[in-house]
Amino acid sequence: MRDRSRFRWLVAMLPMLATAAVLLLFAGSAFAQCAMCRASLAGSNNPLFIRNFNIGVLVLLLPPVTIFCSIFVVLKRYRAADEEKAEKDDDA
Repeated sequence: MRDRSRFRWLVAMLPMLATAAVLLLFAGSAFAQCAMCRASLAGSNNPLFIRNFNIGVLVLLLPPVTIFCSIFVVLKRYRAADEEKAEKDDDA
């Protein structure tokens, strides 16, 4: 039963993963910068600074994304435990 739920989860996540992959492939010029950041970096001639700035922006994005995903994982586990409990109650 657990393998079936993992398969369903994978099938449900596949379109989202494919969409994310396509967006990452075609978003070459959008390096997670706001318009003001891009304008200030346009005047810089130091490629190392620009690269490090882009990495810094992505690093600052990680905590909110992690928190957001963690909330959904906790809710999914809570829902799965609740459904399992309901199935046991129905069987009894």
